[in-house]
This record gives sequence, C-alpha cells and structure tokens, in this order.
Amino acid sequence: MKSVLILGVGEFGGTIAKRMNELNCDVLVVDSNEDRINDILPYVTSARIGDCSNREILESLGVNNFDVCIVAVGGLFQTSLEATCTLKELGAQFVMARATNDVQMKFLKMVGADEIAYPEKQTAIRFATKYASDTILDFIQLDSNYSIYEMRVPKEWYGKSLAQIDVRKKYNINIITMKRGEEVSIPMADTKFMSDDVVFVIGEIKSILKCFKVG
Repeated sequence: MKSVLILGVGEFGGTIAKRMNELNCDVLVVDSNEDRINDILPYVTSARIGDCSNREILESLGVNNFDVCIVAVGGLFQTSLEATCTLKELGAQFVMARATNDVQMKFLKMVGADEIAYPEKQTAIRFATKYASDTILDFIQLDSNYSIYEMRVPKEWYGKSLAQIDVRKKYNINIITMKRGEEVSIPMADTKFMSDDVVFVIGEIKSILKCFKVG
C-alpha cells in the first residue's frame, strides 16, 4: 500500500485523492478550505485543514515518509511553487506538481518537482489529435516519440490477415489488441480484418501516422 500526501483538494486534487483511495492507497489530504476537507473526508484515510505552503504544517506531517507527494493547489501559483520547494527541502521522496502553462512548468522543475502534471495542455493535445482525423479514435502518449493509438481499420486491410498486412515489418509498429463490436481480442497471424474493426497500435508516433495515412 502506497502512502500519498495531496496538497489541495479542488477538482484536480480531489479526483486524484478519490481514485488513489479506490486503489487502496493510504491518502492524507491538506487544504485550507474547511468545506472541501469535509467533502473529501469520507473518501480518504485522513484530512487536515491548513495552509499547504506553511513549512511548519508540512514538517509536522513527516513528508519524507510518504511515497508520493502531490501538489494540486489551485489559485496563486506562488503557493504551489512554495509548497513544492518546501516538500523537497523537507526530504520528500517524490513530488508531482501541477502546472497550467510552460512558465509554471519551468519554475516547478527549477525548485525540484520530480514530475509535472499539465492537464490543460495534455487534454488539448489529446482532443486535437483525436479530432484531426476520422481514423483516430483515441490515443495515449507514452513519451515524446511513442504512443498507443486506437484506430479504425483502413479499407485496404479489409479481408486481409495480420500476416498479410505485416505492419511490424513495414512500419515497426505492433497491433496489441483489436475490437470487433463489443468483443476485444488479441489478433493472431491468420486473423482477417473486417470493416468497422478497431485496432490498438503501439509504436513511434510518426510510424503509426504513416501506416494509417494520417497527416
């Protein structure tokens, strides 16, 4: 069971807290807003009302004992920056902080954040990619080069088997699963594709887009 400290339980922090609690994490949340603390209390292990950037409060929590510390403070960016810096100074093992623009990301990295959550930008990229083509249904970006894409099967694949299209050899990408109606399966070499089939493909982004003739 991982122990998690979450500073700030607005929509972003509260959603993380509830989900991590569902995943059997030991979750402690801190927020200066009493109403938010009362609302989140049934969904977490423990909660405390207080200033998330106050050094004495953070020190009293023993932040170095948590596996993960998440700075999800809304409002003034200065509060988020001070909280991140203080957590690292107090020996926090891993700090994830939220940024809403590139400048904030830069400063959070400078004060020691181990990972930056950039939900607005990530959501924008996801939707832009998804709606740029009728072929793309969804995608998960793994890093700057690799992704998993959910794609409609192109017409030229209809009636052909996985071995015949041979995308691994031609494009160095892999079809990890396919969906036909409500049924999800792992395609075999002799599996033939039909119209309305959907495949989940992993590989370099440029190779996937080239294979499916996107862009």
